[in-house]
Amino acid sequence: MKTVFFGSPPAALPSLEALLGAGHTVELVVTQPDKPAGRGRRLVPSAVKVFAVERGFPVIEPAKIRTDEAARERIVAAGPDVNIVVAYGQIIPRAVHYFPPRHSLNVHFSLLPKYRGAAPVQRTVLNGDVETGVTLIELDDRMDEGDILAQERVAVGPRESARDLETRLARLGAGLLVRTLARVDTVPRVRQDGAAASLAPKIRKEDGRVVWTETAAVVDRKVLALADRPGVFTAIAGKRMNILRGRPVGPPGTAADPGTILGVVKAGLEVACGAGTAYLIEELQPEGRGAMSAYAFSLGTKLSPGDILGE
Repeated sequence: MKTVFFGSPPAALPSLEALLGAGHTVELVVTQPDKPAGRGRRLVPSAVKVFAVERGFPVIEPAKIRTDEAARERIVAAGPDVNIVVAYGQIIPRAVHYFPPRHSLNVHFSLLPKYRGAAPVQRTVLNGDVETGVTLIELDDRMDEGDILAQERVAVGPRESARDLETRLARLGAGLLVRTLARVDTVPRVRQDGAAASLAPKIRKEDGRVVWTETAAVVDRKVLALADRPGVFTAIAGKRMNILRGRPVGPPGTAADPGTILGVVKAGLEVACGAGTAYLIEELQPEGRGAMSAYAFSLGTKLSPGDILGE
């Protein structure tokens, strides 16, 4: 089939590669515009754009596809049999959804109607879910509410990070996409149960702040879910410190105030959390510096038990 592919981050690439491997053609790639990144705020292209340009596919990068008439005309001129949407990052207008004969199909990284929205994988990890999956839907005018064509379930691994889970779901979704596309004309559409729906709104930078009064298990899920993006942080002596890796330690029992450093050991910094629990910070990134072990940081800053993290 002739397709127009909508996608931006690395998680979209397995589906794009699977389409090509299955013999479908990509007439046009639609992706997010280059975005500033790093200290120098240098413009960086999306992973999908890099892949498409290297292989000679035509690419467009509308800033606001809902109002970009020139982009719509390019998509229509490509003449796709179907649009494929995977982690594109913008709401696509009805005029684009419905003009191809087989409309627009979306690979979503949750078991819809659970976790409609921009951050289903991170919400899965934040909430400690033991099962998730991928869903292939036919897009409609509402966010992630289209009819379901196929689903596949998978267990969430013990302490699996959002980055690792997303990588796994991206591969799972790619396989589900090409298998379903091979019989798309006969696949029944199943309406979603709106009463069972839940939302997974976009993660904000502030969502990464550690609240030490929460239990160590909650802190651990936050690090697993958000350390990769947008980052998990606390403060020490008024300066921000990102937490990159850690784990809960020991049975509940500490009476220290949450945020108190209980111990400085080679494994890292043991910090008191809510309900008498404790969390071990193993790797961190101080403000304005690179990643390092928590123990190395403690030596340079002369941290000791009794010091307080947080604001």
